[in-house]
Amino acid sequence: MTARDWGLAAAAGALLLDQATKLLMLYAFGFHNLLPGQAVSVLPFFNLVMVWNPGVSYGLFPAQGPAGTALLVVFSLAAVAGLGWWLWNARRPALAMGLGLVIGGALGNLIDRLVYGKVADFFHFYAMGYDWYVFNVADCAITFGVAALLYDALLRPETRAGGANGQAGAGDEIS
Repeated sequence: MTARDWGLAAAAGALLLDQATKLLMLYAFGFHNLLPGQAVSVLPFFNLVMVWNPGVSYGLFPAQGPAGTALLVVFSLAAVAGLGWWLWNARRPALAMGLGLVIGGALGNLIDRLVYGKVADFFHFYAMGYDWYVFNVADCAITFGVAALLYDALLRPETRAGGANGQAGAGDEIS
């Protein structure tokens, strides 16, 4: 498999897992009938909560009304298009998989925004006075995707002068 194939698989996997969990939570477990913020206690540090998020991942930049939602849809489509172009040209598996995870997560939340006008979030962790955002699988995919992008950017080997392509690397003198 090429790096692109790994990235496309990551995007498809993230999107499918996100949408499957949302359908399961909303309709199989009846969360669509819960009031916003209503919780089901699962473990001493974890609840399932019904939150309709009008913003992007982890509640950032909440949309105000239909115009705000439309702006987030356009932004999401532009981001997916740009990241898709980057993925199509990616040559390293970590980079491609990171891009794929971000794309899959963005598409998962975009589908919610188009269908419901908001994004469904359910998972809430808390412990010892610390309280994390309520999130969904798409948010996890975006977070892990960004971590993979950082990993690729920080830990990949630098280009060397006269490398495989015969071009000078960054910082090399050209005479």
